Amino acid sequence: MNAGGAIFKCIAGICLAALVWPAAAEMTLISDDALSGVSGQGGIYLSGDVSINEFGGPLENSYFGRCDDVAKNCGARLAFRLKETGGWMVFDDIRGSFAFEGLTLGMRTIDSGFAGDGELFSGDVLELGLPNIVRFDDVRFKIAASSTPRPTDPGFQQTDMFSVEMQGDVIMEGNLLVFPTGNP
Repeated sequence: MNAGGAIFKCIAGICLAALVWPAAAEMTLISDDALSGVSGQGGIYLSGDVSINEFGGPLENSYFGRCDDVAKNCGARLAFRLKETGGWMVFDDIRGSFAFEGLTLGMRTIDSGFAGDGELFSGDVLELGLPNIVRFDDVRFKIAASSTPRPTDPGFQQTDMFSVEMQGDVIMEGNLLVFPTGNP
């Protein structure tokens, strides 16, 4: 072995040892008194990059198809029934991609009437901390009313209300609070 190879192996060994050594640290117990002085926050911090039907969906039938076929819808579909006996509100032909960093999920206790601005409430709520910037890349979808949740269901009729196309950055600030209901 030449001297250069030996020096390289020596340096690689030292670097490897430096990386492994902290992992070998031993855990120690903390007494109840010491632990009572520790505070922290609960919650989840999320970042993501989501692509939806960028190149078309896997389903091809009389309604869905390839994205290059203008006579077909190629994106995802979300359907919501607004009333038990009512029709369906749908987000249809959803496609594109978006990225975000810093969406937080946590619990928050509300024990005031929002300084007189809201109904009295005392309990825990889910708090969604909105990310500062959401980046949209060729995001498209339609908002429509539909007689059925799926276009393949019997009696399907849909009225497209409007189409949305989004490109670029959206700045989001604030929190969204989700309140529990008394009726499950």
